[in-house]
Amino acid sequence: MTLNQHTDVEVLDDGALQLLELSPVHPWLTDPRETLELQEGEVKVTYLTHACMELQLGQKRFMFDPWLKGPAFARGWWLLHEPPDDALDRLCAADLIYISHMHSDHLSYPTLKVLSERRPDAPIYVGGLSRPVFWYLEQSQVKLTNINVTPFGVWLNIDEHLRFMILMDGVHPEMDTCIIVDYKDSWKTDFIKTERRKLLNYKAELVRSLQPRIYCPFAGYFVEAHPSDKYIKDTNVKNTAEDLNALINKLAPDIKTWTPKPGAVLDLGLALKDSSNSEAISNPPTNAKVYKDSWEFDLYVEEINSAISCEIFKHQSWIQFYYTWAGFKNYNLVVRIIESDDHFEPLRDGYDYLVDFLDLSFPTARPDREHFYIEIKNRVGVMRYVVLHGCLWDDLYIGFQNRISRDPDVYHHKFWNHFQTQLPLHCPDWDQFLPHCFVDLEMHPVCLLWRPA
Repeated sequence: MTLNQHTDVEVLDDGALQLLELSPVHPWLTDPRETLELQEGEVKVTYLTHACMELQLGQKRFMFDPWLKGPAFARGWWLLHEPPDDALDRLCAADLIYISHMHSDHLSYPTLKVLSERRPDAPIYVGGLSRPVFWYLEQSQVKLTNINVTPFGVWLNIDEHLRFMILMDGVHPEMDTCIIVDYKDSWKTDFIKTERRKLLNYKAELVRSLQPRIYCPFAGYFVEAHPSDKYIKDTNVKNTAEDLNALINKLAPDIKTWTPKPGAVLDLGLALKDSSNSEAISNPPTNAKVYKDSWEFDLYVEEINSAISCEIFKHQSWIQFYYTWAGFKNYNLVVRIIESDDHFEPLRDGYDYLVDFLDLSFPTARPDREHFYIEIKNRVGVMRYVVLHGCLWDDLYIGFQNRISRDPDVYHHKFWNHFQTQLPLHCPDWDQFLPHCFVDLEMHPVCLLWRPA
């Protein structure tokens, strides 16, 4: 099957493929405007941390993907860079805030909690994805009152010079978005997400083919900082922004690259006139802190681990209740879930159970029929927090909170996609569960005195 650049493929629930024609092909070319020259200081980009940047566009300030506090993906990712001291003040004063998708390194509820306390009506813009970006807002108890869901491929006019358009992401269109910001039609920046595991050469060739005037890698500035994740930190070696930019400079020397530090500012008016102008980039003060060295581990890990002693886990029947709520079945896969400590050692008094997703049964042994098998060891605090609050399994999977073995070694997209993107929008009704549950201590003794180290 050959596809042209104007078609896309959508995978349906039954595994069938559906061809979609992109219309209009290039929506950003609609409604062209007269190009006006930028003046010095008129458009500035300030890097704050990870994927969070502030754009000054004339008199407006636009904030992207603010992750400024707390961890992401449960307790797996922590900020690498120390945000500038005034980063939260900048967020609360922003004229517009864009959040690309629901992953917690882009939609950070600890960060947005501060925003809600200071300015709950701050205007936030998101794309109209099939799973709402803010699906967890009510459960989070963060009070935000001005969230705007924007249709894809339509210009939103902010003032006479500024407009923006949100598009489905080219890599993960079902759950991610990108944005085009147009100011005076003199520059457009398309933030395209690419998979982190792509090789440096691929990224460098991509940049060379797109021929941007300026390139800045971002959204990869996190660290597995918690002491229990030292193994992941040591083995999950990442390509650095410096290495990528050095390769781009070698392959495409005419493209200006920027490896930002927190608080660094790029003046686009100066940079576009003369990319060699050293004054186009202002670095933070020499005494400014660049890298974080403390993360408030106890505050956030204790909140997660508070789920361990929740009443529902005294009753073995939570397992059937939860997976029935999850709604995944009719798939020839058997999964063994083992609750573990921080070092992925099985807990003597933790839950250890099988789920047969062919008929959504809970056998005591693997079935005799031929089947796919996955064994997952989950850190007990994170697993119970995910179950209790109906969170997506990204917290476990992307957050390095489990260890997985497969027989045979096959990735089951349908299973992972369901638990990472397709769970019900509302958490399990545990208030309904508790009056009807029962305790069978002979079948499954539970020790509620244990706490993870």
